[in-house]
Amino acid sequence: MLAMDPYANGWLDLLLRWLHVIAGIAWIGSSFYFIALDNHLRPPREQSDADDAVGGEAWEIHGGGFYHVQKYRVAPRTLPEPLYWFKWEAYTTWLSGFALLIVLYYVNADAYLIDKSVADLTQWEAIAISVGLIVAAWVVYDGLCRVLGGNEILLAALLLAFVTASAWGCSHLFSGRGAYIQVGAMVGTMMAGNVFFVIIPAHWELVRAKQAGREPDAAAGLRGKQRSVHNNYLTLPVVFTMISNHFPFTYGHANAWLILVALMVIGAWVRHFFNVRHTGRTLWGIPVTAAIGIAVVAVAIRPQSHAASSAGPPVAFAQIQPIVAQRCAVCHSLHPTFGGIDVAPKGVVLDTPAEIKEQSARIEQFAIESKAMPLSNVTKMTQRERDLLGRWIAQGAKIP
Repeated sequence: MLAMDPYANGWLDLLLRWLHVIAGIAWIGSSFYFIALDNHLRPPREQSDADDAVGGEAWEIHGGGFYHVQKYRVAPRTLPEPLYWFKWEAYTTWLSGFALLIVLYYVNADAYLIDKSVADLTQWEAIAISVGLIVAAWVVYDGLCRVLGGNEILLAALLLAFVTASAWGCSHLFSGRGAYIQVGAMVGTMMAGNVFFVIIPAHWELVRAKQAGREPDAAAGLRGKQRSVHNNYLTLPVVFTMISNHFPFTYGHANAWLILVALMVIGAWVRHFFNVRHTGRTLWGIPVTAAIGIAVVAVAIRPQSHAASSAGPPVAFAQIQPIVAQRCAVCHSLHPTFGGIDVAPKGVVLDTPAEIKEQSARIEQFAIESKAMPLSNVTKMTQRERDLLGRWIAQGAKIP
């Protein structure tokens, strides 16, 4: 029911991905800049500025000139015109990301979102669960923020527990690739929700108070600032999920959910290093421990060598060619026969013996070691077939 022309789908994928990346750069860039700016602020040097409610200032140089930036403790005496807002970067990132989720993962749910060996879901069941979890992510996160108030340490701990539970749960509902994107969409929704439901309304409270001639309530600004800091720490974890589909050795692992959580925590930890550094402190222990963490993950998930699989009876090419034709070449062909695919993914073609031999290392990596291919195992490749392919490759990948 959700099928569409593969060529049109390809163009939608291209344009939405392009827009998503551009909007994401703008949103992340402004987030990084304003957090760094806040951490660079120093008390105003001029008493007149302090008397005028300026809380901090910073001098910067960029674009061939100097900038003198000031931030008021709450608001200036008069509302300035024009006043520039930063919101459409966030809205566009979320809207384009959700549209991309529809075009890639909902329209092609059987290939990208559903893995029958994980959970026997129909297309509509998977989509409904995905949308429900995205909504639930915002409700749970916002509820925790409202209940816990300023207890940031406890909030961080419970948020980590929620993301961990979400990663584990999604790994038992969706394909490995789909689970990573789903968790990323959930966290991204928390961030966009912060902007739409909290940060921008807080800004409006300040603006409308000035318009009405009232002194703005500083609590509104503090509320918006708190959620901005949350977004800042969630940025690198979300960026990882955005690019994770290129790395099947992560989402294709048996403990993919744990790998996702570990890398997201490391990303937030690295972000903390830069946040602290902008205040004038350099905590070298953070990048060192982050590097150690990455190394531990890399070593822990390194695929086992299949050199020993060469033992056993010789495997003839005639034994593996039908496997490749039935399980792989339905997509990886000059003329794909799998629904929704009209061009071989990544340009990998497996039509001839020479092409199969040429791609044997990639077959070993994706179909045998990580088992990321066939995607969501839609062609139902068996373990026996994977073992046979592995032994053929280990024996030299010989062709007639």
